[in-house]
Order: sequence, then structure tokens, then C-alpha cells
Amino acid sequence: MATPRVGTAHRATKETDLEVRIDLDGRGELRGSIGVGFMDHMLDLLCRHGRLDLTLSGRGDLHVDPHHTIEDLGLTLGEALAAAAGDKVGMARFGQAAVPMEETLAECALDFCGRPHLELRGRIPRTRLGEFDTELVEDFFRAVAMKAGLTLHLRVAYGRNAHHVVEALFKAFARALAQSVTLDPRIEGVLSTKGKL
Repeated sequence: MATPRVGTAHRATKETDLEVRIDLDGRGELRGSIGVGFMDHMLDLLCRHGRLDLTLSGRGDLHVDPHHTIEDLGLTLGEALAAAAGDKVGMARFGQAAVPMEETLAECALDFCGRPHLELRGRIPRTRLGEFDTELVEDFFRAVAMKAGLTLHLRVAYGRNAHHVVEALFKAFARALAQSVTLDPRIEGVLSTKGKL
């Protein structure tokens, strides 16, 4: 029986107190809420398209605005992702996806290599979706990449509707992440000529 690939992380500050549990080999289920409706929607589809289970608990200072909560969620999620991936033995490591959503096309390429970097190109319309400011998209993905150790490239090829743009980015990330953590029995050790990631 395979070892469960589960990671947990907890972040407590004067602004937030968040706990995350992630199972890379889940059923695509989200349990819990971050308290920001649009972000909950993005997390739900991250689970579904990333084929992972995510459990959230805690609180953020949403009476101020969602910024601290969303960024700290990214940090906590990234830390849990790194813990779940463990030594990355047998993992495909790379993932790539392009996702259309009506008039929008978004792309993601990532390397789960331990070298954190975010490159986000293209235009995300600056607006508010419910209580979610779209400028938080970059903050969230940067936090995830830094804590998970992802080299993460995201691109909006084109798109008009802000909801479509952000949702397509999250779906592309989810699909690329699912590819990168796939276990391949042909891979001995880690997928690197160095023998170490």
C-alpha cells in the first residue's frame, strides 16, 4: 500500500489563524471555507481539477479586507503542498495546461523542483469579484510558489471577463499541479540528472 501523500500546515499571526490539510491523492473535495465566497469557489475547482482533497479551518481579519487572509492562505497551502510532496521520489515533477473559458485562454507551466519563482504574464482585469480583489491573484500564487518551492509560470493569453480570466488561471494551475505530482513507476528516485531536487 502506497504511503499517503498528505501535508498539513498552520499559520497564526495577529491577522490570521489558518490551518490547511491537503491530500494529493484525494477525490477532489474541499472541506471548510476561507470566508471569501469567490476564493472558496476557486479552491473548490482547484480541488476538483487538481484531484486533491483540501480541508480548511481558521479565520482571517476579513473585517479589514481579504488581503491578509488570501495571502496567508497561499503561504499555508504552499507549505502543506511541500509537506505532502515529501521527497518527490517517483513524481513527474513538471506540469503544463492550457484552459479555455469562453473568450479567455489561460496557461500554466510549473516545475515542482524546490526553486521558488513566479512569473505571471498577461492582463487580469482589475476589479472586485464579490469581496475578492483580482489583484490578490498574483499575491496568492506568489505565496503558494514561495512556500511550496514551485517554479510557476502563469499566462493570460487573452480574456475580457475577469471572472473567466481568474477561473481559467486556477483551473490551469490545478491541472498542471495534478500532472506534476503524478507518480510514475518508471522514475527511479527523483526526476533529475543531479539525483536531488
